[in-house]
Amino acid sequence: MVYTIASPDEYLAITGAGVKTLKIVKSAWVWPLQRCNRFSIQPNDYSINLQAMTREKLQFLLPVVFTVGPDVNQRGGTAGQAPVDGGRIEDAPADHGDALMKYAMLLAQAQAESQSQKGGNPRQHLENIIKGIIEGETRVLVSSMTMEEIFTRREDFKKKIFQNIQGELSQFGLKIYNANVKELRDAPQSSYFESLSRKAHEGAINQARVDVAEAQRLGTVGEAQRQGEQNREIAKINAETAVQKTERDSERARAEATLATRKTNFNKDVNLAQIEATRATEVRDEELRKDVEVKRAQTELERLRASDVVKATILRESKQQAADASNYEEQARSNAAFYSEQKAADAYAYKMKVEAEARFFAASKDAEANLIRQQREAAGLSAMAGAYADLSNAFGGPAGLIQYMMIEKGVYQELAQANADAVRGLNPKMTIWNTGNQAGGEGESGQGGINSIRNMYQMLPPLMSTIHEQTGVTMPEWQFGKLATQIGENEGQVAQVNSANGKHVKGKGSSGIGPNGLHN
Repeated sequence: MVYTIASPDEYLAITGAGVKTLKIVKSAWVWPLQRCNRFSIQPNDYSINLQAMTREKLQFLLPVVFTVGPDVNQRGGTAGQAPVDGGRIEDAPADHGDALMKYAMLLAQAQAESQSQKGGNPRQHLENIIKGIIEGETRVLVSSMTMEEIFTRREDFKKKIFQNIQGELSQFGLKIYNANVKELRDAPQSSYFESLSRKAHEGAINQARVDVAEAQRLGTVGEAQRQGEQNREIAKINAETAVQKTERDSERARAEATLATRKTNFNKDVNLAQIEATRATEVRDEELRKDVEVKRAQTELERLRASDVVKATILRESKQQAADASNYEEQARSNAAFYSEQKAADAYAYKMKVEAEARFFAASKDAEANLIRQQREAAGLSAMAGAYADLSNAFGGPAGLIQYMMIEKGVYQELAQANADAVRGLNPKMTIWNTGNQAGGEGESGQGGINSIRNMYQMLPPLMSTIHEQTGVTMPEWQFGKLATQIGENEGQVAQVNSANGKHVKGKGSSGIGPNGLHN
C-alpha cells in the first residue's frame, strides 16, 4: 500500500479493487490489486500545414496551430456538474461527464495500442487523433466557403473552426485553449496568392507613388500658399504702416497748422486789443476835449445870450422846429405810402395764389377727364377689336372682313368715282388717213407692187408729222425730205376731204396705223 501524490500539473487515474470504473484524484492510497497511472494536464501545441480546397476549387495551404489539452473545468458528476454530452449524469454512466475521466480513458487506450505495437508512443496516437479531427473539420468548413469569404471574414472563419473542432474534441475530454490561423500560402504548382501579392505590391507601389506625388504637390502648393500669404501679410503690414504714417503726418501737420492759426489769432487779438486800447484812449481824450469845448461853448452861449445873439438863437430854434414839423409830415406820408404798397402787394400775392390754385384744380380735372376719356376709348377699341375678331371668324378670315369693311365704308364706290374723275376731261386725238385705192385714181388698181411701194411712201409723211405733233421730235431732213413740206401744204386739203368723208377727227390723244393705212 502506497500513498501517491500527483504533481501540480498531474492527476492520478486509479483503477482496480474498490473502484467501479475509474477514479481521478490528486492524491490517494494505492491499495493492493489497484493500478495507479499518472497523466499530465499540460496543453500541447499541434501545428498542421493543411492543404484544402475552396468552393471555387482553389487549392491552398492553411497553416494552423491549435493549443489543446484536457478540460480540467468540466468534471461532470464528480464535481456535481451535468455532463457535456448528456442532459443528466445517469446518461453517461461510464465517465459521468468528467472530461478528465474521458481523457484518462483515451490515454489508457493509447498506451494499450502502443504496448501492442511494442515501442509505440502513446502521445503519437493522441496527436494523430487530434490532428485528424482538426484536418477533417477544417477541410469541411473551407470547402463550403469562397476564398474572398475566407479573407474578408477571417474572424468568422476562425470562430467556426473553433466551434466545429471543439465539438469533436469534447467527446475525448479535450479543450481548445487557443487556435491560431497563419497566413494562407499557395499549394504546390499554384501561384494564386503570389499573384495577389504581386498585384497588391504593385498597387501599393503605384499608390505610394501617387501619394508621394500628391504629398509633393501639396507641399509645393502649401509652400507657395504660405509664401504668398507671407508676402500678402508683409505687404498688408507695410501698407498699413504707410497709411498710419501718413495719417500721423497728416495729424501732425494739422496740429502744427492749428497751432500756427491759434498763434496768429492770439497775436491778432493782442494787436487788436492794443489798437483798441489806443483808440479808446484817443476817443476818451477827444470826448474830454469835446466836453471842455462844449462847456466852454455853453459858457460863451450863455454869455452871448445876454447880448444880441439871443434873437438869432431864437430864430434858429424856430426854423429848427419848422423843419422838424416838415420832416415829420414827410415821414408820415412815406409810412402811409409804404403801408399802402405793402397791402397792395399782399393782395396781389393772394390773388396770384388763388389763381394758381384754380389753374391747378382745373388742370387736375382736365387730366382726370382726359384719363377717363382715354380709358373709355381704350375700352371701346377693345370691344371693337373683339367684334372685329368675331366678324373675321364669321367671314372666314381677315380677307373676308377687309372686303366687308370696304363695302361697308363705300371704298369700291369711291375707287370707281376716282377712276371716273381721272379720265374725265381727256380729249383723245385721232388722225386717220387712207393710202389705198380710195386715195388714188381709178386706173391705179392694176399696177401691183408699185402701188404697195407708193402706199408705203404715202404712209411715212403723216406718220412723221404725227410723231412731231405728239412728241415734239422733228425727224431729220434726209429721212423724209421734201415730202414733209408737200404733206404740210396739202394737210389742210386732206383734212377737209377726210372731214367731208367723216374719217378725220383731230384732237389730243394717241395715234396709230390701222390695217388699211389708218393712223390714229
